[in-house]
Amino acid sequence: MLGACGVAGGLASAATSGAPTGCAIRVTAPSTITLTPTIAGRRRTILLHLPEGYAAATKVPLVLNLPGSGETARQQELLTDMNATADADHFIVAYPQALIADGAGYDWNIPGVPLIGGKPVPAGAANDVAFLTDLPGYLEAHYCTDPARVYATGISGGGRMASQLACDASTIYAAVAPVDGLRRPTPCPNTRPVPVIAFHGTADPVDAFNGHGQPYWTYSVPQAETYWANQDRCTTKPTVSHPDPTVTLTTYTDCHAGAIVELYAIAGEGHEWPGGPKLPAVLTAFLGPQTTAISANTTMGAFFNTHPLP
Repeated sequence: MLGACGVAGGLASAATSGAPTGCAIRVTAPSTITLTPTIAGRRRTILLHLPEGYAAATKVPLVLNLPGSGETARQQELLTDMNATADADHFIVAYPQALIADGAGYDWNIPGVPLIGGKPVPAGAANDVAFLTDLPGYLEAHYCTDPARVYATGISGGGRMASQLACDASTIYAAVAPVDGLRRPTPCPNTRPVPVIAFHGTADPVDAFNGHGQPYWTYSVPQAETYWANQDRCTTKPTVSHPDPTVTLTTYTDCHAGAIVELYAIAGEGHEWPGGPKLPAVLTAFLGPQTTAISANTTMGAFFNTHPLP
């Protein structure tokens, strides 16, 4: 769970850009807002959900929830059902949208790797690392967010982008939670060890648990966790536990500056959001089976709550 720290009240619509702080903005009623600001030189689309009880009087955590390749912000909102978690645990959740057109959705520009099918990133594509580095500051200026409690998650391509932010924006993001997309980018110029919690189904047919797939997907997910343990300078061997008979948790502790690296391997889970809403059969036929063995929302929320920026 994320730390509840609000007071009674409602939600704000977008504030004027000149406001010095989002904590001084009068609020109205709960809602999910579509924002279209210009950030890092490009007009962007962000769905923003402010939780029930938000009153812009006390700073609350911010979670960026990134869609997968070919998906939209609205699809990520529906896939993860994170608005309900935000209401229960009192945090703001933002669903930023990528810009590289891919069918009816969009792809992220992840540095140094191609798109699905090995396609190159189009010339002149937006710098998504710059966008996602600047976005928390924009939201802090307009809404009452806590800069010490900013987190990133996402699925598939969104999970790979969350992994990227742990390298390139380690002073902005206190911790990250890639779902079906854990990587350790190279280079990884983070200036602090970043706590990482990852989720991945062993039956994922898109980004295989054991690696060897798309050009962007080479080494296995356990290897990615090991790379992050080395990045965070963890000094002991991992511990292995089973919070559910079908879930294997591998945890690296004793990492530099209090960081921790966790991987939840979910036996039989496909390429879905663990514990998310039930998907239609036409999707699970392609993405693989769903399970309810663990809730990614609840589990990463508890992890985030214990890992603010120092």
